[in-house]
Amino acid sequence: MTVPGPALVLDPSNPFAAPSRFAYGLPDFAAIRDEHYSPAFLAGMALERAEVEAILTDGPPTEENTLVALERAGALLHRVTAVFFNRTSSDGTPALDDLEAEIAPLLSEHHDAIDLDPRLLSRLEDLAARVAGGEVTLADDAAWLLTTLRRDLRRLGAAAAPEVQDQLRALNSRISTLETTFGRVLLAEANDSAVLVTDLNELDGLAADAVAAARQAAADRGHAEGWLLELSSFSQQPVLAALTRREVRRRVHEASLVRGARGGEHDTRATLLELVRARAERARLLGYDHHAAYVADDGTARTTQAVLALLTRAAPAAAANARREAVGLQVALQADEAGAILEGWDWPYYAEKVRRERYALDDAALRPYLELDRVVHDGVFHAATALYGITFTERPDLVGYHPQVRAFEVHDADHAPLGLFLADWYTRASKRGGAWMNNLVDQNRLRGELPVVVNNLNIPRPPDGEPTLLTWDEVITLFHEFGHALHGLLSDVRLPSQSGTEVPQDVVEFPSQVNEMWAWDPSVLARYAVHHRTGEPMPAEWVTSMLTSRRYNQGFATTEYLAAALLDQAWHQLTPEQVPNDVDAVEAFEAAALEAAGVAVPAVASRYRTAYFNHVFGGGYAAAYYAYFWAEVLDADTVQWFSENAGLRRENGDAFRAALLGRGGSGDVMGMFRALRGRDPVVDPLLERRGLVPTAG
Repeated sequence: MTVPGPALVLDPSNPFAAPSRFAYGLPDFAAIRDEHYSPAFLAGMALERAEVEAILTDGPPTEENTLVALERAGALLHRVTAVFFNRTSSDGTPALDDLEAEIAPLLSEHHDAIDLDPRLLSRLEDLAARVAGGEVTLADDAAWLLTTLRRDLRRLGAAAAPEVQDQLRALNSRISTLETTFGRVLLAEANDSAVLVTDLNELDGLAADAVAAARQAAADRGHAEGWLLELSSFSQQPVLAALTRREVRRRVHEASLVRGARGGEHDTRATLLELVRARAERARLLGYDHHAAYVADDGTARTTQAVLALLTRAAPAAAANARREAVGLQVALQADEAGAILEGWDWPYYAEKVRRERYALDDAALRPYLELDRVVHDGVFHAATALYGITFTERPDLVGYHPQVRAFEVHDADHAPLGLFLADWYTRASKRGGAWMNNLVDQNRLRGELPVVVNNLNIPRPPDGEPTLLTWDEVITLFHEFGHALHGLLSDVRLPSQSGTEVPQDVVEFPSQVNEMWAWDPSVLARYAVHHRTGEPMPAEWVTSMLTSRRYNQGFATTEYLAAALLDQAWHQLTPEQVPNDVDAVEAFEAAALEAAGVAVPAVASRYRTAYFNHVFGGGYAAAYYAYFWAEVLDADTVQWFSENAGLRRENGDAFRAALLGRGGSGDVMGMFRALRGRDPVVDPLLERRGLVPTAG
């Protein structure tokens, strides 16, 4: 496949040829077929190149003929890109995988042709000079766009020598291909790694609905008999908290930890090593010590020293807490099996057992009170209505990209249309692991577009007619991902590139983490924590126990997260020469990095091991997994602000929306935070939340 000249015009019958005629610009999924993507990509790239070329020659630069024109450019390419990459992550096929492998380097080449064009940087510099000289006045959002565009183009290499740019283009293309390859191979590996159980007795301890879901998963994968335990993207698997048979727990845990490192066609190690080296080479060409420094410079952290200062400040206390927790779990294990040593497959089971004993709280007993639709409507949606006045109406007439996708129309407090929310809750073989939010349409006033956002989760699907009962972790994930959705839905900006979640990567998790607080809010919890059969509310003593046990097992949770964040930093602070050449060196490097960081705690696996760390090798979090902890500083401080101002009140939601959610990336996010909080963020609320500093009681 080759990129054609700019004369290419897309066949009008192609569903991507014009903006969708459906509500809110929802793509015409019923009409889109696999053969529509390739010509739409090619036409979209050609058209955007022609649009940018016209901008470069359109007289002296102004806001309208340069900044606004750039924002208008690329609409066709954006339409097809948004749909295609949502589809490949949510409902991929071998044909789409092959097309992605072809398209990825072409998109890299396309973006490089624009971003590395010195004429574009020169035009932006000319515009900045005209602004400084008083010839041109920019709106505030345009002034911020000019600042970020100039910075970004320089970071990408627009001012580099031609021979350096040639090397950058080759590296960018290779990196794009490797990231695509990693994600595709890992999905196949994840499907192959699911654990098939043929003896029902081995599922002892698993709730009846979870057993039914495992049977459904086996049937979906073509197994006439047996139960399939599908693996989540994390190292630690949720089913380990319930399975009583230690040998079965070991099988599941070990299957999880060896993903991508078993040899054969689904081994990811050669790909990730080449990827780390290519990123390091690119960073060097751009004048950075390593890829981590390149990434930090684009965020609010600015330096890897600042990143490491936060992570390493927390690591010793977190690891110490985890070791103390392990002592108690070891005692519980010994009571069941004298002489046994606590292992990774034991931790979730005995953590849950000790929690039951200490707090009279049983995760399996909670699940009948956490039915999916009730949690969504009376929990997630209710909190959003209470805070922001927005309402949700299901639209079964709107067709999604998969039969399991549900569409909800969202209206503002004044009943004006606000956008569409698409919910894709269930796991399937065609969906990558984890949970995420995508935009299909970005809110912006320039084109008059309202947002269409998607939340993807990986909840096991029960048999038809059975309720979907959630674990508490899945409830938190629902609230978290909907926080991202709110960032997109409540966006109120003029320019598409500043819409919703288009903020520095190390603060993109901030609104989503804030939204988790409403899962715990007693008034919200009382609405959704209702027994799915009897209608009885969750017992008050259970609710009290949940609230008082929030710090329980936080040593484990914090250590496993920090291990992954520090592992990401370790890989991406290597120079090209330091990257191992042998795939068998991956595990040794990982072990040494965790030991050096002080987070190598026995029985506590890194949240992701290197070979299945899709966030950083197949996704957009390379050298940026620290962002969850960095953003949690803002999150914990903001949760404190809500608490100081009486919590779930419309006035608070409106203030948060006006200061941050509605403004997207139209200005300095840290300045927006200061406007809300009246000061810079402080780390103390985060450390207290995580149990990393001594507190009263």
